[in-house]
Amino acid sequence: MRLYVCLVLLSLTLCANADMPPLRRGAEFVRDAVGGAWDMYRAYRDMREANFKGADKYFHARGNYDAAQRGPGGAWAAKVISDAREKWQSDLSGRGDEDTQADIEANNWGRNGGDPNRYRPAGLPEKY
Repeated sequence: MRLYVCLVLLSLTLCANADMPPLRRGAEFVRDAVGGAWDMYRAYRDMREANFKGADKYFHARGNYDAAQRGPGGAWAAKVISDAREKWQSDLSGRGDEDTQADIEANNWGRNGGDPNRYRPAGLPEKY
């Protein structure tokens, strides 16, 4: 519930100066953010299902790309989820800075409209 309230308040703030009525802009932002969160979850689920060595950067890029294609709300959700995941993993998992930086690069690549297939490893099933 707290996340929903934050999304609504943030969306109204971000949309205050655009051309469409504030409530409509806010509703679109929230809709896109929820859809973007779903895109990120779907990429994570697919990554776990595929269990394919060397594919995690592809799924990072794909989740961010799909979410950002929804619009500002989706891009926002992708950034929040990606940043939180990288912070958690770098602080708690003991992974090196190189891997974290590579994940961040893949996240940004996808979120900025880059083709996720740049990170697709050879042999990853077409299903993904």
